[in-house]
This record gives sequence, structure tokens and C-alpha cells, in this order.
Amino acid sequence: MSVALEVSDLRKRYGKKLAVNNISFQVERGSVFGLLGPNGSGKTTTISMILTLIKPDGGNIRLFGNSDLTEELKRTGVLLESATYYPNLSAARNLKISCKIKGVSEESIDKALEKVGLLTEKNNKVKNFSLGMKQRLNVASALLSEPDFLIFDEPTNGLDPQGIADMRKLLIELGQSGKTILIASHLLNEMEKICQHVAIMKEGRILDQGEIKSLTQGFENLEEYFLNITS
Repeated sequence: MSVALEVSDLRKRYGKKLAVNNISFQVERGSVFGLLGPNGSGKTTTISMILTLIKPDGGNIRLFGNSDLTEELKRTGVLLESATYYPNLSAARNLKISCKIKGVSEESIDKALEKVGLLTEKNNKVKNFSLGMKQRLNVASALLSEPDFLIFDEPTNGLDPQGIADMRKLLIELGQSGKTILIASHLLNEMEKICQHVAIMKEGRILDQGEIKSLTQGFENLEEYFLNITS
């Protein structure tokens, strides 16, 4: 299977702290890959370097075999933990703004809203949405350009149980549709239900990585495995 994302010896230092310490991993096309670890482990810093939001101090990143990330990121949909919206505008109006920013046709709006289960809410103001609905709207924004690759940073953060269940269902459906997805999260139990492959981070390092089924052999679940290798 071909590789969508290849990260090699990636490094980022903030003062004396090595936030990301020579990590390497690959995300195969058509797979759902989890970058997992506690808060402060370097996940968001890694995502930020992949998205060119911050500059690495060393290492290489290749998207679809290309080190020109600016060009290849046009094929990528992104949901960051800090994603924003205009609360006094409708869902459709918010996505129209996103279309203008991304340079894509507004014809994609209804399709994206239908994909995340919000088509019937398109004319309602976002301020009246639940947090889970707002997060699904942010996913719809990421889908507007019909990207080949999706990058989500903590997509279930702050959601109630129903919101988490809805997001889980959506992520599984996106994965089953053939999308390549990279998810950064600290919620091990949720990611075990969604991802096929994971890399476990702690204090800037990748401790282990591979297919979940292989990593968890001899353990009850991913959380038990994680606690074993991080203790």
C-alpha cells in the first residue's frame, strides 16, 4: 500500500525542552492512524509541523511523496482543536465563508453537511448548536474540498457522551469510505474503536507503533497496553 504521509526524524525544541524528539512514522493511504498520548506529549506540535504552522528544527515530512507541503496540503482537510466559526451565522453561511477561503465551489456545501448529518440544520444559526454539532460542522468544513487526507487534532475534546458517539460514527464512516485519516488524541478507548494503526507518544518520543491488533496481543485493550509501556 502506498504512503500518504511520511515523517522522518522530526524534531522541535522550545528552549531547553525537546518537544518532539526525532520521531518517525508513516500513514498508509486508506488507513486511519492514531497519534496517541497524554496532553503535552508532542502530538499537537507534530501536527502543527505537518501543517507548516511551525517550523521543525530537524527531520523531514513528505505528503504523497512530496516534500513541498504547501502544495500537497491543498489535498488535505484539517480540524484543529482551536477551530472557530461565526455563531450568529447559519451553518450554510459559515461554510460559504470557508469555501471562499479554500477557493472551492459552494456546490460542495450540501454534500459536506449531509456527510456529517447536518443538512437539515443548514439554515440554523450555529450559536444554537450543541458542542457536538459545532464539531461536526468543523468536520464539514474540512470536507468541502473533497480532500484525499484528513488531519484531526483532538476531535472529541469537550464532547458529551452523545457527541463522542456521533463523532466516532462519523470518523468510522469516513475511514470506511476510503479516506486517509490522521487523528491526534489522548482518548485511548475511543481511538481503539476508530483506528487501525497507532503511534504512542510520551514526552516527545514515540514509544511504540504498529497495528492495534498486533500491539495489544496479550493485553485486554489499548489502554492496558499503553499503561504497560509508559509505566
